[in-house]
Amino acid sequence: QVQLVESGGGSVQSGGSLRLSCAVSGYTARGNYMGWFRQAPGKEREGVAAIYTGDGRSYYADSVAGRFTISQDNAKSTLYLQMNSLKPEDTAMYYCAAPTGWVPSYRVLVSSEYKYWGQGTQVTVSS
Repeated sequence: QVQLVESGGGSVQSGGSLRLSCAVSGYTARGNYMGWFRQAPGKEREGVAAIYTGDGRSYYADSVAGRFTISQDNAKSTLYLQMNSLKPEDTAMYYCAAPTGWVPSYRVLVSSEYKYWGQGTQVTVSS
């Protein structure tokens, strides 16, 4: 049974930092992508960052590039999202996700490519 469990969310002031973690079990991620997504109230879920687990190549939404860093620890089966210089518009529920099949690189931030989702962790950034 695939389980993705996020943690690390919280409330911070604008300009602050948080590191999200996603503990992965029951899933072999090697040689595919895993991603972080977010959803704010009243908005659609959007892709934030993705990583190719084979070589660590990473992809970012324009809105977070240069501020967020996705990484993995294969030994711990954990995915991370380091978020720096947070802005109020980063406020959302953050989810990690894993696909069932191969994801082409141009679709790694598309939520419909992913089947397995965690329960989410809330990030709130105040101005």
